[in-house]
Amino acid sequence: MKKGTIVLLVILALIGIGGCQTCGVQKTLVDQDENVKATWAEVENQYQRRFSLIDNLVATVKGYAAHEQSTLTAVIEARAKATQITVNADDLTPEKIEQFQAAQGQLSQALGRLMMVQEQYPDLKADQQFLKLQDELTGTENRIATARGRYNVAVQGYNSYLRKFPTNLLGGMLGFQVKGTFKAEEGASTAPKVQF
Repeated sequence: MKKGTIVLLVILALIGIGGCQTCGVQKTLVDQDENVKATWAEVENQYQRRFSLIDNLVATVKGYAAHEQSTLTAVIEARAKATQITVNADDLTPEKIEQFQAAQGQLSQALGRLMMVQEQYPDLKADQQFLKLQDELTGTENRIATARGRYNVAVQGYNSYLRKFPTNLLGGMLGFQVKGTFKAEEGASTAPKVQF
């Protein structure tokens, strides 16, 4: 064989190997990206469930605590703001996740104040509809925490793969970017003070 033919075959072999490597990287990134999108959809699903429960909870509290209008208004406004912040599954940047988490955090704080209202109204505390909604809301908060945890695990796997060599070189060229995760709420590392 001529020297030129051997060089040409080596170059073609290297191009073929590089092409196969790129295809493999792209396939894995697509699989992991789809997994992140699926876990994000579950996060959104659980938050939607919470939004639906909030409407019923506010209506129940209204019947007993009409003069707690400022608390009810705060919950309604926080819910409206939280529903306005949507994050497209194709744009799960750290900044977008942070905005989403901040809006949800404000809603959680308003809900906490709403739950405190029950302490002032013994009839509300005994209302079966309120108790059922409160239990469902607690269960939903647990589902949200689980869904967020699963999302973070999926994103961690995706981001880790994306940052490793040679994926770090190919991922950006193929349009894949690092995705954001949920962070602990501010003050979550501080234990609450319990007084008896």
